[in-house]
Amino acid sequence: MKPIRLKIKTKSENYPVFIGSDIIKNLDKFLNKNSIKYNKCLLVIDKNIPNKMILKLTGSLKKKKFFKFIFVANEKNKNLKYVNKILQIMLDENFSRLDCLITVGGGITGDVGGFAASLFKRGLTLVNIPTTLLSQVDSSIGGKTGVNTKEGKNLIGTFYQPKLVISDVEFLKSLPKREIICGYGEIFKHSLILNKIFYKYLKNNSINILDLKSPYIEKAIFESCKIKKTVVEKDEKEKGLRKILNFGHTFAHAFEASLGYSKKLNHGEAVILGIVTALKFSLNIKLIKLNDYRTIINHVLKIKLPSNINNFFTYKDINKILTFMSKDKKNYSKKINLILLKKIGSTVINNNYDSFKIKNFLTKELINKNL
Repeated sequence: MKPIRLKIKTKSENYPVFIGSDIIKNLDKFLNKNSIKYNKCLLVIDKNIPNKMILKLTGSLKKKKFFKFIFVANEKNKNLKYVNKILQIMLDENFSRLDCLITVGGGITGDVGGFAASLFKRGLTLVNIPTTLLSQVDSSIGGKTGVNTKEGKNLIGTFYQPKLVISDVEFLKSLPKREIICGYGEIFKHSLILNKIFYKYLKNNSINILDLKSPYIEKAIFESCKIKKTVVEKDEKEKGLRKILNFGHTFAHAFEASLGYSKKLNHGEAVILGIVTALKFSLNIKLIKLNDYRTIINHVLKIKLPSNINNFFTYKDINKILTFMSKDKKNYSKKINLILLKKIGSTVINNNYDSFKIKNFLTKELINKNL
């Protein structure tokens, strides 16, 4: 099966996304065909990548001079310390702006490596090779990079587009089911915010997608990327429309930060939990109809996505959650900005609520254990 090609066109950069199976062995050809030339290359590689996949990748680059930085990718290491380590390698090896940085890993690796690429001599060529389902359908395209601080998630970062993205589904076969479910949550989110037809496809084919069966998994990745492409091309710097991609994320980022970015709740699971919480809030303020809400929740329950905040928090955590929500980068006033769902395929942005209203809502949710 030939790789599927998608072209992203933004004001700052046009670049292709290739989706396929066992295509990473042709990395050098992809680079050459897309006019990515360099003398030296730094590979920022997630420590969890199977060695056989690294060998396929580096084997394709044997005629080039490359360096490797093995990164222990987790939310706690998503910080300026590791960005500086990457920058220091490129400084020590006398990289120029004509050289290249390639990220090989999930969203955290892409965020940290991409941020370093955007800073080095004000920007050098960036190539993303996302290796998790979540990163293949979301963070590898669109140009967001950044790191966490003790004040919150992704508060320091840049918009910096890659020159090329290669999504090889072979990487997904080494992942635990938990990671696949996390990626499906992001695919699910894309269908909810902008494409009811794709939502119906997911409802009918979710088991095949979660089992990574071809061509279902490739189509799911492609359609999800196509939705993000539509949004990013219209609003690269998140001034308006792109905010819809944050559906569920205001809650999600606060959930993660409140738990100290622990393994109890990883990013993908937090996003799913945030989506469900935002759905409940949409129902609470009578924005979404009960039938749409029930349809979505039934699908969440059917495929056993994380759905109940009571499994992670008690009412004693509410003030901590609200503190992190108040620091969210989407806020432009003392109120908290939420992206909410009006109906399947249609969102409402710039909804600003005072913390008291959200506190009352969360209090009821953390007492009521039913969906």
